[in-house]
Amino acid sequence: MTTETYAKYAKTASIMTASASEEIKNRALKNIAAALLENKEKIFHANKIDIERSEKENLALPLLKRLKFDELKLKEVISGIESLIKLDDPVGKTLLSTELDKGLELYKISCPIGVIGIIFESRPDALVQISALCLKSGNAVMLKGGSEAFETNHVLAEIIYNASVNSGIPENWLYLVESRSQVSEMLKYDKYIDLIIPRGSNEFVKYIMDNSNIPVLGHADGICHCFIDEYAETDKAVSIAVDSKTQYVAVCNAVETILVHEKCAARILPALKQKLEEKNVRIFSCEKTLKFINTEKASEKDWGMEYLDYIVSIKTVSTVREAIDHINKYGSGHTDVIVTENTDNADLFMNLVDSGNVFWNCSSRFSDGFKYGFGAEVGISTNKIHARGPVGLDGLLIYKYKLIGKGQTVEDYAAGIKKFKHKPLKNKKFKIN
Repeated sequence: MTTETYAKYAKTASIMTASASEEIKNRALKNIAAALLENKEKIFHANKIDIERSEKENLALPLLKRLKFDELKLKEVISGIESLIKLDDPVGKTLLSTELDKGLELYKISCPIGVIGIIFESRPDALVQISALCLKSGNAVMLKGGSEAFETNHVLAEIIYNASVNSGIPENWLYLVESRSQVSEMLKYDKYIDLIIPRGSNEFVKYIMDNSNIPVLGHADGICHCFIDEYAETDKAVSIAVDSKTQYVAVCNAVETILVHEKCAARILPALKQKLEEKNVRIFSCEKTLKFINTEKASEKDWGMEYLDYIVSIKTVSTVREAIDHINKYGSGHTDVIVTENTDNADLFMNLVDSGNVFWNCSSRFSDGFKYGFGAEVGISTNKIHARGPVGLDGLLIYKYKLIGKGQTVEDYAAGIKKFKHKPLKNKKFKIN
């Protein structure tokens, strides 16, 4: 079958998936988790093939790290599925209820978006997270993973699809796109695909936006910052900065630039350098920073780099506003952190930094749908429309308005015979009596 045919089937399936009961969806998720565990050796074998092939093809080290799907990754994705099961069904919730007039009631009700096309990088665990979120939110999904994870993605998609359909989820709700040419085809099918979520570089996201009429929820670079203010405690600041950089370097919420206030540079920078070098981190520093520690010199391009590796750039700044201005100029609007004991500076930073996630005295690595309690995420959006930050269930929903009347016509209101009340119906849920 052609990609267009699958898109048509997915569109049809999305109508039925949208009305799947909470019981069926949770049963499907439970069976998916069990099937993944039961077939783990098959998954690990496929992943081994992908890794060995990618090593021969000299795939970049950060991508190789993302490619790995082992016992730990399996445990993480199953935990994510289990947490999704515990969440309330997000579909069919009453978001607003208004009495327009006596016997004329308006309701705003959450509903799935429809068919979501997701193009993601080498992480096969993302396929599991994305599929589970789409299922729970009642959406159909077309997935395109990186070619380096071909074998792993194929096995995972097959396991998830079979387990879900056998549990009562409509057929054709999930389709794995396996060739690059099919991505270009997907972008044409705005009649069937309701939203595209690309996970990759700014250039890649821009390409998708420029070549499709389908709405795009962009997940671009993760150029994240940690600003150590003059009022920061040394041990706390170093611990947060090092964790933000090194806990897992090959992810979008890892810090790439550390900013240090000049008034605390003498006490912070030597300790920070020591801890980073213990983790084998390569450091690039600005001229001011080089007065306090001996490292490689940073260039202008370093401030806009997403290293995804054991590399970090450090800049010394004179004020909180200078740190904020630097972040808003070079950052990607992903996640930025301030470490300080000064509440005024923390408040200023969190209000003025233009990012989807802004943290005070904690690691940037907390920027994650699972850690936020969303169950999982399809990505972290740097957009300012519809969804921002970690995109969990809420980001995969839209709404519809349902109006219940008793024979009313507009002419009576136009003629002044009747008047609108627009009275909020507090806590009243939509129900067909």
